[in-house]
Amino acid sequence: MKTPALRLSLLLSALLTLTGCSILPEKAPSTLYRLPAANVTNHTSTATLPTRLGIATPEAGHLLSSNRIVVFPDGNVVNVYEGARWHEDAPDMLQAQLISGLQQRQLFANVGSDRLPHDLQLLSELRHFQSEYDTTPPSINLQLDVQLVGNDQQPVASTSFAIRERAASTEIPDVVNAFGRAADQLTEQLARWLATQVAD
Repeated sequence: MKTPALRLSLLLSALLTLTGCSILPEKAPSTLYRLPAANVTNHTSTATLPTRLGIATPEAGHLLSSNRIVVFPDGNVVNVYEGARWHEDAPDMLQAQLISGLQQRQLFANVGSDRLPHDLQLLSELRHFQSEYDTTPPSINLQLDVQLVGNDQQPVASTSFAIRERAASTEIPDVVNAFGRAADQLTEQLARWLATQVAD
């Protein structure tokens, strides 16, 4: 014969199963971060080229093609910041940042995504986009390999950009700001390279 305590325990167990309740604590939601707005201090050129540039979303490996903020905390260890994520996948976020920065520089008649009509297209692969504890505070390692192609998809030119930017501290907001400064440097270097290629 079952004791009252045992019957009560079985009843509670059945109720928890039926209602899908869990006694485990819920995981705290992640804080979402965006890159700081593109910061343009000076235009690359005062002349606007009559060319429409389409920027494709950068290709990236599995780890970088998500909204996780990647960090290399020590040597060959790869990790992500706990409780923090980008507001969208990193390649999409970087594409939007490049479009915004190049639009502000007014180098081309139009800059947009490659889904819009364009005369030239910028293809790219995001090789590095992470925080690295080479020392403390960490530095941002950003590398983007790019290829400029025409409407016929024939290559016009290609190059690679590698950026390093030190964070002000180990705090995540400061790390995010360093990502933003690295993206600004990338946009500036890309704009200068594009101006040279299109002017030739």
